[in-house]
This record gives sequence, C-alpha cells and structure tokens, in this order.
Amino acid sequence: MTDPNAIQPSELDQLPDRDPEETAEWQASLDAVAKAAGPHRAAYLMRRTLERAEGTGVALPKLLETDYVNSIPTGAEPAVPGDEALEARITAWNRWNAAAMVTRGSKYGVGGHIATFASAAWLYETGFNHFFRGKEGDGSGDQLYIQGHASPGIYARAFLDGRLSEQQLDNFRQEAGGNGLPSYPHPRRLPWLWEFPTVSMGLGPLSAIYQARFNRYLTNRGIKDVSNSHVWAFLGDGEMDEPESTAALALASREQLDNLTFVINCNLQRLDGPVRANFKIVQELEAQFRGAGWNVVKTLWGSAWDELFRLDTAGALVRRLREVPDAQVQTYQTRDAAYIRQDFFGADPALAEMAKLIGDDKIIECFHFSRGGHESRKVYAAYKAALEHKGAPTVILAQTVKGHTLGEGFASKNANHQMKKLTVDEFKAMRDRLDLPIKDSDFVDGQVPYGHPGADAPEVRYLQERRAALGGPAPARRVHPVPALPAPADKAFAAFDKGSGAQNVATTMAFVRLVKDLVRDKETGRRWVPIVPDEARTFGMESLFPSLGIYSPKGQTYEPVDRDQLMYYKEAKNGQILNEGITEAGSMADFIAASTAYATHGEAMIPFYIFYSMFGWQRTADQMWQLGDQLGRGFLVGATAGRTTLTGEGLQHADGHSPVIAATNPAALTYDPAFAYEVAAIVKEGLRRMYGEAAEGEDQNVFYYLTVYNEPLPQPAKPSAAGVDEGIVKGLYRFNTAESAGLTVPANAPRIQLLGSGTAIHWALTAQRMLAEEWGVAADVWSATSWTELRRDALEADAALLRGEERVPYVRRALQGAEGPVLAVSDYMRQVPDQIAQWVEQDWSSLGADGFGLSDTRDAARRHFGVDAPSIVAAALAQLARRGEVKATAVKEAREKYGL
Repeated sequence: MTDPNAIQPSELDQLPDRDPEETAEWQASLDAVAKAAGPHRAAYLMRRTLERAEGTGVALPKLLETDYVNSIPTGAEPAVPGDEALEARITAWNRWNAAAMVTRGSKYGVGGHIATFASAAWLYETGFNHFFRGKEGDGSGDQLYIQGHASPGIYARAFLDGRLSEQQLDNFRQEAGGNGLPSYPHPRRLPWLWEFPTVSMGLGPLSAIYQARFNRYLTNRGIKDVSNSHVWAFLGDGEMDEPESTAALALASREQLDNLTFVINCNLQRLDGPVRANFKIVQELEAQFRGAGWNVVKTLWGSAWDELFRLDTAGALVRRLREVPDAQVQTYQTRDAAYIRQDFFGADPALAEMAKLIGDDKIIECFHFSRGGHESRKVYAAYKAALEHKGAPTVILAQTVKGHTLGEGFASKNANHQMKKLTVDEFKAMRDRLDLPIKDSDFVDGQVPYGHPGADAPEVRYLQERRAALGGPAPARRVHPVPALPAPADKAFAAFDKGSGAQNVATTMAFVRLVKDLVRDKETGRRWVPIVPDEARTFGMESLFPSLGIYSPKGQTYEPVDRDQLMYYKEAKNGQILNEGITEAGSMADFIAASTAYATHGEAMIPFYIFYSMFGWQRTADQMWQLGDQLGRGFLVGATAGRTTLTGEGLQHADGHSPVIAATNPAALTYDPAFAYEVAAIVKEGLRRMYGEAAEGEDQNVFYYLTVYNEPLPQPAKPSAAGVDEGIVKGLYRFNTAESAGLTVPANAPRIQLLGSGTAIHWALTAQRMLAEEWGVAADVWSATSWTELRRDALEADAALLRGEERVPYVRRALQGAEGPVLAVSDYMRQVPDQIAQWVEQDWSSLGADGFGLSDTRDAARRHFGVDAPSIVAAALAQLARRGEVKATAVKEAREKYGL
C-alpha cells in the first residue's frame, strides 16, 4: 500500500538527491528508532537534530514550536545579582498596596483591576531592579509600555519609593478634583509618570515596534544616538488577539530590531475566561513569533518543577504538558492533589508511576503556584537572554497565574478580571502569605490599611539605590528643556500669498510644495519627518525621493529600475522619508513616535503624515486618540479629501465625515483650507504653536489635521483686508463681497452670506456670480477654514458666560453686521458646518454631501448630492423667499432652469 505521506517523484524532481543511498540510510535509521523506541522517541531525536542544525547555522526552516518547557534550563540560569530577599519584600509590599488601593476605591464604585498585577508582579520587579534604564543617566533611557490593567502595581511601587502619597492612592480613578491617579497609563493625565498609553488593546505592541524602529531612525539619521535605549512592551496573552498586536511583527524582524523586547504575561486568561480553552496560547504565540522571525524565550515553569522533570526519563511529562489544553491547566489551579493525580498523571502509565514518587504537597506546589513568571531567577534569565540576543527582537512568553497570592477566591477564577476587592479576612490571609508586618489593629472600621516599611527601611533604600544605579525612577516621562525651534524664513510661506495666476494647483500639491521648501531650511529642515503609506506618487511627493531619501536600515542594496530618471526611487540608511507600505496603522504609529520625540528623546521632530483622508480617521481614529493622550505634536494631512472630489474611486474612498470624527478629539485642531495661502498660514501657525514660543496659557500639546484636495484649480491671491490671517487661524473670514468681486447688483439687492470650506468655496464663488447676474442677488463669500475651531471657541465663550465673564464667540463677532441669511456648504456631510449653527445670529441653512459616496465625474457627484453651484443658488433663493426678499416662485424657476 502506498504511503500517502511519502515524498512523490514530482517532489523529488524539485529537490534532486545527489546521494540517494545516504538519504535511504537516514530514513531507515528513523524508521528503526520509531519501531524500537516508539514514535515519541523518533520525534524527540528529530527535534534535537533540527535544533542542532539551527544552532550551527545549517539553512533549514525553523521549528515553529518547541516543547512546553522553559527555553533556558535551570542549570543554565545565571545568578541574580543583588539581594533576592529584599526584592521579595519589595514585591510583597507592592502586591499589598496595589490590592489595597483598588479595594479602598471600590466603595466609590470606580472599579479597578487586581488580578493582572498579581500575576505579573515579578515581571515588573525584576525589570525595575535590574534592567530598565531611567532617564537621568546617559542617553534617553528605556521606553516602557506598561500593561494597562497592571497600573495599580506601578502606582504601588511609586508609593513605596516616595513618588506618590497615600492621598493620591486614595484618589485612584478619582481625578476630577485634582491630585488623582488615572485608571491606566495616561500621559495627558499624569505626564510626569506615564510615557505611553497602552490600555487601548493592541496599540501598545504596535506602537512599541514603531518606537524601537524610530529609535533606529534617529540614530541612523544622526539626530541623536539612542542605540542604548531599549523598548520593553508588557502585554497580555488575550491582548494578542487584537490584529494590531501582531500587525508589525515582520517589520520588527525584517529590520532586526534587537532593541525591542515583548514580555507577554501568559496567565492563560482573558477578560471572560481562558484565552485558548481547548488549545495552548503559549504554543500558538511561539509559532506566530518564530514564523515572523523573532527570538522566542519561554519561561513557563518554576523551580518546583525541577524534581518532576528529573523524574521524567521517558519524556512522558513533557508530552502530557504539550497536550493538556489551557482551560484544564486553569482547572488544576483550583483542584486538590487527588484530582490532579487522576486527571493529569493518570492519563499515561509512565506518569502514574512517576506520581507515586511525588507527595501531595509537591503536586499542589507545582500546579497551584510554581510558574516561571513568579520567580525572579527565571525572569532574570529570560531578560538577560533577551538583551544578549542580537539580530532580531525577542518575545518572552512568561507563564503566570492570574490572581497569584490573592487567595483561592481569586487565583485562576474566570471572573477575576471583574473582581474589584478582597474582604478583610482575605487581606489578613494575604498578609500572612506575604509575611508582612501589618497588625489586625491596623484594620480600622473594616478599612484595609496601606503598608509602608518607612522611608529609611532597607527595602526602600534598596529600591532607590537600584533605580539610581540604573539611571533614575521608572516609569517616568521627562520633557527636557528643548529650545523653541526657530521659525522658517517667511518667504517659504509668503510665496503662496500671490496666488497661482493662470496655473491650476490642487491644495494637496500646494502643501507638498510648501514642505519641499521647509525641509531645505538650514535650522529646522532635518527635523521634518515625512510619513506616507505607499501613496507618495498619488500625492505628488515622488520628487522628494531623490532629495530626502526613503529610510531603510539596509540602505539601497539594489539598483532601482528607474535609476536613470530624475525622480528615481532612492532608499538610504539616513533617509528622511518613512514610506511604510500599505499600512495606515503602521504609519500612524510612526507619527506617534516622531511626534513625541521631544519628550522621549529630548529632540523636537516635525512629523507630517499624509494619507487618503477616508483611510485616516475612519481606520485609525483610536490611534489618533492615543496620539492626543501621549501629547504628540505634528501635522496630519488628509489628502484627496471630500466626498465628491476624488472622482471614480467610489463609496469606500469618498470621505464625507473625517472632520466629524476629528472634531471628537480634543487635541486635534481640524482645518479644511480652500486656498494655497490658507494652507501656508495654517502650517506657519502650527509650527509657532507646537514648536516655537507658545503664548501664555496656550497648550502646545496639540496636533493639526488639514484636509487637502486633489482638484487642480486657480489659486487666488490672499486678500489684503485686515484680519485675514487671524480669520484663517480662528476659522472664518470674508473672502470677498459681491461688489469686491466686480459683480453688478442693484443698490437694494437682497443679500446672502455664503460660507464655504475647502474645495466647496469654488462652488460658492460660482454661485455668487450666478446669483448676481441671473437673479439680482448680492452674495458675500466667506472662507470657513475650521468649523471645529469656531465651535470650540463658542463653547469656551459659553463656559465663560456661566462664570460671569463677558465673551462673544468669534463666529458671532466675525458675522456681526453681515446682512441677510447664512448658507453654509462643504464637501462633507451637513453635520460638519452645522457645528456652529447655534451661535450664528442670522437665519441658518446648510448644504452637504450626506450619504454614501459614489463613482462618477465631479460635476455629476455634486449634482447628485445637491452641492454644486446651481444647487447653492436654488438653496439661497429658498432662504430669501422664506424671508420675502425674492418672489416665492424663484426657487421653482431656478430648479427648472438648472435642471435640478
């Protein structure tokens, strides 16, 4: 009978065998082992042979999974330097205070998480005591991405070393009155402690990869040598299901980011139950990371298991550990020795014999408590191996027990993520378990006390000495005194004030031309970081390729196919452009790293990330929120903007709503400029505010979102009227009147105010002419550069009035005295201009492109949505007719005349 698994002749043709006899001998040896010693022994020998081949550099596909045991054997573990007993005491105090803080806060109903830090305590403590470099030494220190649900443990450590007070711990999740602690790592809420927001699941690992990559970028470009900085990302095994968590694994290995370590807390539980109930998450993650080219270190079993592995002479224990699903491992956590003997050891006769040599206490110790992630020696060995590994990033898969040391009511319970407190009796049992000197009398009125050995206690001195040796406290965010960047020469901006004459220029191209001038500035040019997701040619940026270069840590190892062309594709190790491929999420992670370099590395960088406006906020708004939390600065540019401007691409490309989403982000200053000179004025103001001398009370920690269009049109000169520059920045100014536009209207003509933003102002200008020439109506045209900033100013004015202060919103002041009703139009849904409706004293109406986009010509799309010039004329006449200023039949006549 033919073996279906045998190599078929067609396969052999692809892999010619120069010595079939030798091959047959190897195969016969394997068959003999399998027959004599069983398939398990044959598999063992094959694994060891493949590992040997990999270790000696023989080119073979890597094993994607190894046995369910520690990567570093006990005998190969280095000794932990320092005082392990004191480190255990420090960890005990931190465990206690983390649980106490959440429990005390539970009476206010603010919630919190206890079980995550309980499982991960040693993962953090080992790093804080021996590895994580602070920011007060040389360089920038390390970058720590702390798992969000573990934040109580980080606060507890800051309390122990004197950086937080009892009052602040009692204000955990109670920030409104000041002096509180945010629920998770939020730099905007606690900017001296937290550097990186991580609790929006999946964004931590993605950002950590791009932060490590940006560190290399800074070094390779000669901005700052940060080669000694290491990025540590602490993650949950459940979190790895988020697509962003693993989206950039290949990038990290491709660029050999050995300055990056993932530490995945594999407590086998997510929020509702097991991560992989019927499978093994550690093995799955190992295969995933190995397949992506990462170095994998598994730290699964504690030292109590050493005796069991010594007894496993037949490999039965290792086989059983590989086959038991995670949910059953969790069950062992909660069952007695008799159950474990029957269910685990009873599954294999060899294991049953082994179990006879092991006492119940040893079984309980191994299956209930002893995990690699709970022992400093195991964790230290893994971290040391990670730092010593070169040429690839490392992931440490550390197995722990969720709720470890909190008692039987917590450990491995499916519901422990939602369990917010311990009872007094549970705390007393925990105290005894941790051997802490807390008396029963310290529990006053049933309130659990915080514990602290005293500012001069050996534990506190040791903690502070270790941190001093490593470069200061951690985590910590430091904004180093960075001098304001000098403003670029005015000529770069003023070049757009005169307009484009007869030449048609899209605002996308105007922005690119501006950047081309700014990157040549001797003072600040090198600090620009252009970021684009594989659409540079779409946005007319290919001219930047040869002059700035595309960043690649390998440089350019090939001759580009277009080398003989002026704008050839040039990659360079010191390249300035980050061209990320088709990944908005990766590009946004780049932007976050660059936009916060002023704090992370003390180097102000000016990133601009240009993207299809439809694919920015819609896809990566969560990262924009992360950007605001992380206090990032820079320019987001939504190109090919608008619902009707990008012809032919259709529904999923037609952006009619990004300004609405952007308006929800308090840190985003959203602009929809119509003209090139407006783009220049907004960028100039953005550079001043974010990187120059900010005005008193002005928040520098903002970012700008500009929508720009791919519709080439004549660019007018900037009006010479007073207040134009102020209006551009604040969000509204009068571009012209019917009279200043040279239109002839009767002296007593009805008048209307047309407000337009972005490309829509051109339709308004056409409508202005039609209203004058065909209907005897005078229209003034206003450029609304930012509906959102107008709204925010009005909201602040409302708040001021409630405080008893007299303040008029800018939009009301700007439109004061403007005759007639107001009609607003944009290439977005009506909700965008309607943001300001309640503060406009005149009669208000708006037009917009509501609904799904569609493929057609621009003219047809605008007619479909009712925003083209004839539609504006009809809407204007309707407003005037309601006021009795034009005849009631005018609207019907207009609709018939224009075929609406």
